[in-house]
Amino acid sequence: MGQVVLGRRLQELREAAGLRREEAARALRVAPATVRRMETAEVALKIPYVLMLLTTYGVSDEETTAFVRLAEEANQPGWWQHYHDVLPDWFSLHVSLEGAARIIRSYEPHFVPGLLQTEDYARAVLQAGTVGQARPQDIERHVALRLARQQLLTRPDAPHFWVIMDETVLRRPVSVHSEVMREQLDRLIEASENPGITVQIAEFAAGPHPGTHTPFVLFRFGEPELPDMVYSEYLTGALYLDSRTEVALHLEVLDLMSAKAASVRRTRAILEETRDAY
Repeated sequence: MGQVVLGRRLQELREAAGLRREEAARALRVAPATVRRMETAEVALKIPYVLMLLTTYGVSDEETTAFVRLAEEANQPGWWQHYHDVLPDWFSLHVSLEGAARIIRSYEPHFVPGLLQTEDYARAVLQAGTVGQARPQDIERHVALRLARQQLLTRPDAPHFWVIMDETVLRRPVSVHSEVMREQLDRLIEASENPGITVQIAEFAAGPHPGTHTPFVLFRFGEPELPDMVYSEYLTGALYLDSRTEVALHLEVLDLMSAKAASVRRTRAILEETRDAY
């Protein structure tokens, strides 16, 4: 989490100094993309680069010392680094954001979100989404990582998780074994009774809605200096959006979908009816 906050602070300091990313990059003798990745926490903060940037931005010695100390702490590996063998670099930030967020709002048109998947459901989804010769042990490592991520929902300071799932999620079986879907639906019913989790279904009968483009996640944090951030995944990577315009648009879409989707009570009834159908 520290890297996200510090990256945002680096951006604020650059903008306060009236410099563009290209100008900051020239001070480091690197590509502008390197500065962008530092500001968006896609890479670790290299201390020599940090020192050069802070000098370029005219930051005081006192703030520079404090910033470097925080950067060194933020560079310590998180628990998810134990899964570095199967965890893509572009997803590491997502796991970090999950652990730091106070509110996580998600739209999922295809599958139950990872934070609410059962072990067998997760395994079936990962097997179906694998292209090429994936080793069984790699699939199991991915399953273990997914289950480990779910522990954040049971923490004393757990974030509020609010997901809107398309009805397609319930109608598309991920396995030839119906028990996999029944257990998954039981898990969703249980989750829907947790006051820290809000589950809504976007029903077919309600017609189209503004979120039909792609799944995405919006993170909101407790730190006032850290803006909301949106995560949107594609086949080989992900986008992390933090501009006010883009985030506001995604938030508006979530609010519109929530108003149109089934209520929490109606969603629970849908889950129970679907579970019985399996």
